Amino acid sequence: MSKKLALYTFIDAFGWKIYQHYGFLENIIIDSKKLRTTFGFSSAADPSILTGRYPDEHTHWSSFYYSPETSPFKLLQYISFLPRSIFDRGRVRHWISKILVKFYGYTGYFEIYSMPLKHIKYFDYLEKRDYFVPGGILKTDTIFDYCVENNIPYFCSNWRLPEEKNLGIAKQKIEEGKIEFLYLYLPKLDGVMHAFGTGNPKVEEKIRSLENEISEVLKTANQVYDDVSFYVFSDHGMTDVSGTVEIISKIENTNLKFGKDYVAMYDSTMARFWFLKEGAREIIEKELKKIEQGYIIPDEELKKMHVYFSDHKFGDLFFLMKPGILIVPSFMGLKALSGMHGYHPKDENSFAFIGSNKKIPTNINSITDIRKTMENELTYGK
Repeated sequence: MSKKLALYTFIDAFGWKIYQHYGFLENIIIDSKKLRTTFGFSSAADPSILTGRYPDEHTHWSSFYYSPETSPFKLLQYISFLPRSIFDRGRVRHWISKILVKFYGYTGYFEIYSMPLKHIKYFDYLEKRDYFVPGGILKTDTIFDYCVENNIPYFCSNWRLPEEKNLGIAKQKIEEGKIEFLYLYLPKLDGVMHAFGTGNPKVEEKIRSLENEISEVLKTANQVYDDVSFYVFSDHGMTDVSGTVEIISKIENTNLKFGKDYVAMYDSTMARFWFLKEGAREIIEKELKKIEQGYIIPDEELKKMHVYFSDHKFGDLFFLMKPGILIVPSFMGLKALSGMHGYHPKDENSFAFIGSNKKIPTNINSITDIRKTMENELTYGK
């Protein structure tokens, strides 16, 4: 029996529009498709790829959720009086996050970003455990659980390691010739486009670099295996930032009290609210409707996007910005970035991408369908 490898390469934020504009591995990719993404951020999209299901099924959507009873961050309120000039710095925030990871034993991706320390006590954090390993915390199984259950030898990149390191390790694993499935994780393009937007020369430089690096990995695979199925895909696209809006002060000017009347989570592209007192919803809705750069998402729309949760774990009300508009400051960052994702999935810049050295089936239309191709590759000929 010939040796077969299914090589799946994930490039964070390499959306359909980015692929169309710059092209990619044209001598290798024979078929490509635009894919619908999930509403939200990577905390929703990555599990959707691995499980083949939407957030309302695998239960992972937004990282922070209102839960003062279970919040692991209550002690941070006691340092909230310290100078913001120090504790709002990104590097300081990163080190606080690392200390919390060590203290609580978290294995998933964790950052407190720009969460106000006086408010963080109202929130719990979703991604405490790594879902890139079998037996993770998702409600449904992942492709890695599938591999274990079916005795399929595989390797998944460690997302904590530098991209260059993961490329080297991937080649080593391929050279050993023992695996049938490889999940190569490449996140750096996302950071480049956040910093510089989608049209900066640094973006094309990074894409061309990825072409060379992935070509070398694929070259190694073709030398070791008789049959290599190659797929490259993303979780979402990237939108150039065209403007900002200040929402936090508008809500604070209503004289409602955070933690008594309401609680809010100000993500980069949306604001989420929980209402604690009667009348708070009406006051906040009235204020939000004055902001022309966004709109309140109806429950029916949330259901169509597969992010409606009847327990309102992630919010009672969701205010989404128009594509290109950022909430600044937000609990995710105090300054505007040049590129952002997390807008409506139907926006042209939100769509993800998949390309392959094989024909892609017609029923592959969403990032939740990527797993179908994985299972097909891993069972074909067996």
